[in-house]
Amino acid sequence: MSRFKTIRFVLGDQLTRGISSLADASPDKDLIVMAEPDAETNYVPHHRQKIVFILSAMRHFSNMLQAEGFEVAYFDYKQHPTKSFTDALKAAITKHPINTVIITEPGEWRVKRELATWENDLDVSLEVRTDDRFFATLSAFERFAEGRKELRMEYFYRGLRRETGILMKSDGKPVGDEWNFDKDNRKRLPDDVSPPAGKTFPPDAITISLIETVEEDFPDGLGSVDSFGWAVTRSDALIALKHFIDNRLARFGDYQDAMTVKSATVYHSLLSPYINVGLLLPQEVCHAAERAYYDGIAPLNAVEGFIRQVLGWREYVRGLYWFMGPHYSEDNYLNATRPVPDFFWNADVGLNCLHQAIGETLENAYAHHIQRLMVIGNFSLLAGLDPKQVCDWYLAVYIDAFEWVELPNTLGMALYADGGKIASKPYAASGKYIDRMSDYCEGCQYNPRKNIGPDACPYNALYWHFLNRNADILGRNPRLGMPYRNWARMAEDTKRNLINQAEGFLEKLESDGGNSSDLRNLQPRLF
Repeated sequence: MSRFKTIRFVLGDQLTRGISSLADASPDKDLIVMAEPDAETNYVPHHRQKIVFILSAMRHFSNMLQAEGFEVAYFDYKQHPTKSFTDALKAAITKHPINTVIITEPGEWRVKRELATWENDLDVSLEVRTDDRFFATLSAFERFAEGRKELRMEYFYRGLRRETGILMKSDGKPVGDEWNFDKDNRKRLPDDVSPPAGKTFPPDAITISLIETVEEDFPDGLGSVDSFGWAVTRSDALIALKHFIDNRLARFGDYQDAMTVKSATVYHSLLSPYINVGLLLPQEVCHAAERAYYDGIAPLNAVEGFIRQVLGWREYVRGLYWFMGPHYSEDNYLNATRPVPDFFWNADVGLNCLHQAIGETLENAYAHHIQRLMVIGNFSLLAGLDPKQVCDWYLAVYIDAFEWVELPNTLGMALYADGGKIASKPYAASGKYIDRMSDYCEGCQYNPRKNIGPDACPYNALYWHFLNRNADILGRNPRLGMPYRNWARMAEDTKRNLINQAEGFLEKLESDGGNSSDLRNLQPRLF
């Protein structure tokens, strides 16, 4: 007979002391169970920094609970290996005969399906509690979605602003009398401005032990651990939050869409991994940014832009992920089937924007949202890469990626594979956009101002090829009216040259997997 009455099962993205499953836990009555099962560490070839970050944060969290007097049955992947969460729970029950399990609702359909088998297969009483770390419940999103033809983030965001009172005036109007200052947040970084470095932390003994073994233990993983400096405890995550507020937030708004070879992170917060595993709460992050505005530390466009990412977009994609159901990942509206090229795994590509964005991803397990959307995602969209393969890549390489946040962003926003359930139009752009928002093109062998020829930026011809091949599907989209009219006005030989230029590039991409630093030897057939 066990002295414990209840098992509190804590998942790796639930590292919050006050989370619903732990809020009323007692060392005298409750056994904590945590696990690093093979099914979680290997379902995609995770970036090694992502593996180190999550496992180190979990182990630190376990140590914190033990310091409070809790007994933690911790199943690490080496000394106490398990195949799944189910196996870990079964092992805990074998040692501690307990028939009541409490857990906070998981963030992914895959884990929810596994939990659904526990009561019958393990003969336990399972209580699944609401994840109260979000601003909105899943039922609140369902009420928002009911009867709407379009589920646009902006309206959901405004509702949450009203409910929370964040950046709201006493008369019910938004501070600054505008809900959204995105128009002020699209500046290119000036040549004479160099962003300050983000806050990093020297690895402690727990983290160092993982860094030293992760390559051997996870041979299918990818990326480097050399630059690892992420916080793995709540105390350090709070220091990272303060550093962002004091040193980066003021200029975050102006340059949140900017890209530069001078900085992989520009003025971005680097807080998303900590929020997504529970070391920081979205509420405290938003209130810290709001205070920075009222204290005169940061301007409104920066504060509102940052809060919109957390209170608006993050809440929205989570609600949409669950609302769309478990088969959302199978959507492929544009029938894209081209395999992901080899350079996604090694950054060996001559397009400097892709080389920078993918290279920084492999080095740091991080890229900011415009690199993800308008460089890598845009290329994937224009080239017609298979959505399933692209989504798996995004899920694998980014330190903040869990399926609930990654899938809507990649499948819906970047690839338009859901047919417009998230975005009102595909986020397709030529190389001219990348040139306008970055300094990448200055060091590139391709010219963003040329459409045809061996040194023409591939994005340009690919953009028109994308519109042409999807004209039957996208031609009536009102937000694409102007580019389709421009296409219709072009001379036929110009159209043929653009199509042949793009197809020459795509043929080369498929013939060698794109694994080449020079893709200029295309020999397009010009008319």
